[in-house]
Amino acid sequence: MKANMSKRLVPGVLTAAAMMTAVVALPPTGATAEAAAPVTTLVFDKNPADPTRSTLSVYKGGVPQSKPFRAGSGVGLTDECVRNKGWIPNGNWKIKLKDKRYDGQFIKGYAVLLENMRCARKSTPRTEMFIHSEMNRDGSQGKSEARRWDGAGDYKSNGCVKLSPSDITELFGLLNRIGWPTHLRVVS
Repeated sequence: MKANMSKRLVPGVLTAAAMMTAVVALPPTGATAEAAAPVTTLVFDKNPADPTRSTLSVYKGGVPQSKPFRAGSGVGLTDECVRNKGWIPNGNWKIKLKDKRYDGQFIKGYAVLLENMRCARKSTPRTEMFIHSEMNRDGSQGKSEARRWDGAGDYKSNGCVKLSPSDITELFGLLNRIGWPTHLRVVS
């Protein structure tokens, strides 16, 4: 009788174990899967002492993914409501477009276009805001000052977030590998 009973239990135990393994091995679905996936975050931290020495950082799941990139915004003014001179306003800027061969009137090459946003006093809309550098459309250095990176003075911008050509190239490579964020968070 013991032999017959053990034969009946073993297949039932094996079947139960196989079903438990199948349930445990299933990948999460829906909101659970989205909550579990680490999110890429792009943060521009403005430096009030010197807006051309601000930083742009990349995080994935809250963990830094590289050294902070030196970046500038504006021509030295910390008033975010001064169009074409003041730095970029704080907030969450939606990323509308990313392009390695952007061909705008003033901005060429590696560029990230941000949504329009009003400044803190809600008085001045900040439009045509980018993360960009100085380069030709193909990413090479040009002959004119607007297309050629000459050094620290080139971190100045009309309010956009501006990086060196090598840093924006590195940024694009990193984000292409780990996943692009949907927004740029600007803080000071």
